[in-house]
Amino acid sequence: MNRNEISYLIAVLVLSPSAFSLRAAAEDAAEPVGTPFKEHPTLHCLGMRWKIKGDANRNAVIEVKYLKEGEEEWKKGYPLFRCIPNSSQGSDSTRLGVQGGWMFAGSIFGLEPDTEYDVKLNLKDPDGGEAEQTLKMKTWKEPLEPEGMKKVHVVPGDGGGSGSEADPFKGIEAALASARPGTLFLLRQGTYPAFSIKADGQSEKPIIFRGEVDGEAIIDAGGSYDTQSSVIYAKDRKHLWFESLTIRGAFYAINANSASHFVIRRCKFREVGKGFNSQNGGYNESVHHFIADNDIVGPTKWPRTKGIESYCLTYMSGGGHVICHNRMYNVGDGVHGTGHGSASACDIYNNDMNICTDDGIETDHCEFNMRVWGNRIRNVAHGITVQPGRAGPVYIFRNFIYNATYSPFKLHNHTTGILLIHNTCLKQQNAFNIVPSSESVENVVMRNNLFLTAGGTGLYVGTPNCRDFDIDSDGYGGFQRFARWNQKNDYKSIADARESGQIYQGRGAYLINPDTCFASGLKPPADIDKIYTIEELDFRLAEKSDAVDKGVVLPNLNDGFHGQAPDLGALECGDEPPHFGPRPLGE
Repeated sequence: MNRNEISYLIAVLVLSPSAFSLRAAAEDAAEPVGTPFKEHPTLHCLGMRWKIKGDANRNAVIEVKYLKEGEEEWKKGYPLFRCIPNSSQGSDSTRLGVQGGWMFAGSIFGLEPDTEYDVKLNLKDPDGGEAEQTLKMKTWKEPLEPEGMKKVHVVPGDGGGSGSEADPFKGIEAALASARPGTLFLLRQGTYPAFSIKADGQSEKPIIFRGEVDGEAIIDAGGSYDTQSSVIYAKDRKHLWFESLTIRGAFYAINANSASHFVIRRCKFREVGKGFNSQNGGYNESVHHFIADNDIVGPTKWPRTKGIESYCLTYMSGGGHVICHNRMYNVGDGVHGTGHGSASACDIYNNDMNICTDDGIETDHCEFNMRVWGNRIRNVAHGITVQPGRAGPVYIFRNFIYNATYSPFKLHNHTTGILLIHNTCLKQQNAFNIVPSSESVENVVMRNNLFLTAGGTGLYVGTPNCRDFDIDSDGYGGFQRFARWNQKNDYKSIADARESGQIYQGRGAYLINPDTCFASGLKPPADIDKIYTIEELDFRLAEKSDAVDKGVVLPNLNDGFHGQAPDLGALECGDEPPHFGPRPLGE
């Protein structure tokens, strides 16, 4: 074959329609890259990621099934989520993407602690590229005191003592010299000064500082609120536990940047700027903090008069953390996000937040598999924020948010990868605001939420940069105009919005009558400056509520619903609300 014949053959292969079709088919076909990545487990969730090349036309799916050890019936999970890096996030977005393909990520919910599961992932693509992977995964267990801990007794004082029950150490400094893995410091009633700890515990031998149940052990830094001040300083430490202590009198209560495996349980935080601070730790460096049953009361007032205030319970980065059953009152943020290291595979659930002059819960700067569910948030500027989410998914589901003066969900700073599912949100004006100026909001899924307002617009989207929105089957009520979409398109009614094809491609939204929605007669807040109490906020649905049986089935997220279909909002009709805030002792 001469040179002219070769050139002709190349031209036919490259330029012919059939060659184009072959190349396009190759790009559309999905191809798994390696084996799935297993996230840090938590008590009730397992997360995973899987890189997929190709699938340019975005029609591949990865189905999820899971099987509990000892059982025979596989259960269906929610499909893995296609992570679409935000087009305006630059290098961060590139780092989290997949060259020539996609990252899929997702979680399984409602699992039993300390239990092994088989997880089956099935990649399916009409254009070719089917694959299956089965993973062995095990949930984490709530940290409990190991057997054989060496008990060391401590009382307030200036030195001396042996640490025995009859002859306790006199003062915390005298006791710290004996800090070894497997040591349990029992702090008796009284006041102790601020201290630093330079010892580490071990996995099955933590170092525990515990106040007595029948007396208040107070660690007091004396009231220096310089932003570098700490009550307990524990930078870079591992496997330290702090339980049943009152911690007060500095900017940081427990300052533990880049720390790992901390337990903060049943502590009271007073007169501090931030409760537990653990930033700058990466995904494998800062792991498995357990923050549960704590109580923080700050100095903020309602209505908000000072703008953004820094008081919060937690300020953390890393992976596999659990923040649950805490009470956070009169703070700026309940849970604060951080750009000093990001977070993945963390759970925030069953917390009780009241009077947050900024945000109830922040997931800001998170990457993969953040999960926020079952929280009660009231009297706040913003309910839950994602600003930004860098990849996703950020699961936000079954939260109850009342009197968020700006929006129940704040989506700012070029965010991507958010699922809003089965939330109940009542506010005074505009049920759901998305108004991030010119910033983009991308890759958002919404299903089965309940948004009620006392006036204004139901869905108000004041940015022209909403992309890849998949929203359907939410309920709205109390509005005067249903929607403003992408800053310029107004729709007076739900029917107008559905017919336009701009917002909905499926069922559309449902009109909900606020007057008959809840069995208690709960209405959207009429006065944003009022402090609404728990007793006023019974959000159980009425049997004849318009929200009943209006939802769509979402495997693993609304299994066990009553009636013909799932109900809209955070609570299925006939179910009792979960327990918010600290659990009773012994649970």
